[in-house]
Amino acid sequence: MITYDRLFIGGSWAEPSNPELLDIASPHDRSVVGRAAQAHPADIDRAVAAARASFEAGAWRLTPPAERIAVLRRFNALREKNAEKIARLISLENGSAGWFTRAGQPGLTRQANAYLKAAEQFGWEETLVPSDPASPVRSVVRREAIGVVAAVIPWNSPFSSATSKIIPALVAGNSVVLKVSPENSLSMGFLAELLKQVGLPEGVISVLPADRETSEYLVSHKDVDKIAFTGSTRAGRRIASIAGEQLKRVSLELGGKSAAIILPDADIEKAVAGVKFGSLLNNGESCIAQTRILAPRSRYEEVVAALKELVESLKVGDPNDPDTFIGPMIRPDQQERVRTYIQLGIEEGARLVAGGPQIPEGLEKGNYVTPTVFADVDNSMRIAQEEIFGPVLVVIAYDDEDDAVRIANDSEYGLSGGVWSSDEERALTIARRVRTGTVTVNGASVAFDGPFGGFKASGIGREYGAVGLGTYTEYKTITV
Repeated sequence: MITYDRLFIGGSWAEPSNPELLDIASPHDRSVVGRAAQAHPADIDRAVAAARASFEAGAWRLTPPAERIAVLRRFNALREKNAEKIARLISLENGSAGWFTRAGQPGLTRQANAYLKAAEQFGWEETLVPSDPASPVRSVVRREAIGVVAAVIPWNSPFSSATSKIIPALVAGNSVVLKVSPENSLSMGFLAELLKQVGLPEGVISVLPADRETSEYLVSHKDVDKIAFTGSTRAGRRIASIAGEQLKRVSLELGGKSAAIILPDADIEKAVAGVKFGSLLNNGESCIAQTRILAPRSRYEEVVAALKELVESLKVGDPNDPDTFIGPMIRPDQQERVRTYIQLGIEEGARLVAGGPQIPEGLEKGNYVTPTVFADVDNSMRIAQEEIFGPVLVVIAYDDEDDAVRIANDSEYGLSGGVWSSDEERALTIARRVRTGTVTVNGASVAFDGPFGGFKASGIGREYGAVGLGTYTEYKTITV
């Protein structure tokens, strides 16, 4: 049993305003695996006050960038040293299969290194060459910290979401209040333990698990200067409205309903093997999952048959079993949500090829669903338009490349996507036409030095690399 009975406020463990602990349930069998204190508005006030005081005092903000980078490198090394424990904690509380939580650890390193490399090359202060050589005025352009950042993250990939925000925010010199989901109280408690060891000044960082109401209290707080949010589009709209009313800086990484376009010349075996990881990663609880599979009519049934074989071959079960590919949904309500969508797909007239709404045999004690494939799906169906956030794939037929692009773009979302072809240039041509923030070709992994984020209802702003770092700074121009 893991217990965190205090809250990490301003770099120190403090007594919570409410001593009642939340039971953390295992998604595998719903047993209690931990207990943790939860933040309430009074705790938010303490954390924001500490962040504001530290920012105004300048102990971190005025530290040279090279020294801030060195501190975050120490954090990254400490996280790497504890990678196995982090992977186990996430599987324990999230139900994510062990293969996924372990495979994600090197990605966290690459993500951090990309930010830190960008920070080393960042134009923290530059003197501009006057456009008029005869002008007596020269301009000094600085990139300075914004202030107090409220970083709010979801439950599905807690360490990735947390570090994608706190590393650039801290490197830029901001103070940060990280609001995490109650379900992640254990892994994020351990994150706080790591942060305590790296030498940040008092007040600079807080890590607080809390419910939605407390989260809204945080983002509405008068002393918060920027909101960095990852989560649902519905919540993002609410946060954007708050930011607009208060003129806070805001970046939003929201939902997705991404399409994988399999072109007629693609190697179907390789494409379907790529779908295994691009569409079903993290039990399907991923915003970048490519859950709309677009197949040419000339090879449609071949693609459907291959997907059926793939999905039915995947082991569903205990996340700690090394043979498990898909674990349970995080909570019973998420399990029920996914099963309801599967039933909806049947009612909408889609052809059920694999899976169904039934709970996998022998796994009734946990939050399990049966991985499912639907064929003969029209893109107007709800199962093709709405984010299900579970292991449910829909296969949509297209006539030609223009039709494939049209269907891929016929979505309120625009976060991710993929193109499969034996001709890389042909795939690139299609990728350029898809209206999403990220497109992978032939299963390429996401590069952390390039900007990541969404078009349309998938968000505002970008993360990763120099572009992501820049979103945590303000421009200041000094003319001399």
